Amino acid sequence: MKLRILGCSGGIGGRASGTTAFLADDDILVDAGTGVGELELDDLLRIDHVFVTHAHLDHIVSIPLLVDSVGELRDTPLTVYATAETIRILRLHVFNWQIWPDFTTIPDCHRPYLRFHPVEAGRPIRLGARTVTPLPARHSVPTVAYCLDSGEGKLVYTGDTEYSTELITAINALDNVRHLIVETAFLESQHGLALTARHLCPSLLHAMLEELTGAPEVHITHLKPGQCERIMREIAAGAGRLHPVRLEQGTILEF
Repeated sequence: MKLRILGCSGGIGGRASGTTAFLADDDILVDAGTGVGELELDDLLRIDHVFVTHAHLDHIVSIPLLVDSVGELRDTPLTVYATAETIRILRLHVFNWQIWPDFTTIPDCHRPYLRFHPVEAGRPIRLGARTVTPLPARHSVPTVAYCLDSGEGKLVYTGDTEYSTELITAINALDNVRHLIVETAFLESQHGLALTARHLCPSLLHAMLEELTGAPEVHITHLKPGQCERIMREIAAGAGRLHPVRLEQGTILEF
């Protein structure tokens, strides 16, 4: 599998500051932040599956626009995979005919442009030879991480998360993890804010990485604009054996 980084910023501001969106092969979107805007219409038409970690705007903002752009051009519904609680939030606050039309009933409920598929941590979704498995994570709203398995190697994306022993245990139970994409949203001086917002700062990231038994390539995402270099310097100053690097928009990871 190949994962193309469409966006990995913790905020907007500049052409390379799309918020979180990753394209796996041509047909799987993992989160749908503003980075989806990097794709041409033909690329959007090839997307069949959207896996959402949680309902915060920087991770879901492009879903309404995506389905509006491609719905009538598709033969089958666009499928959005998320936890039952995230689906409830999307139905209540986005696809509610006030913020956006309910595309699960357009053109009618029997032939919709959009459908939701609930997921649970630990229960894999098989897409041909590939598998996407939700993993437990902890954030200020219900969330999951995802493990993408090509059959030859795995990639884990934490989504937005605080330090989570459940997530660490789940990652350690996997074999052949080639890549780990993990957030670090705050500076060390914002340790208290990171705890409140249920994000990571460098010391919390280091504590998490020290507990991992494998040796994946570690890629840091969700850096706040204007603080990226400072956060990465703080990460490098305390780096252990895994030596995290900054994830860049446009990068392609293979596994």
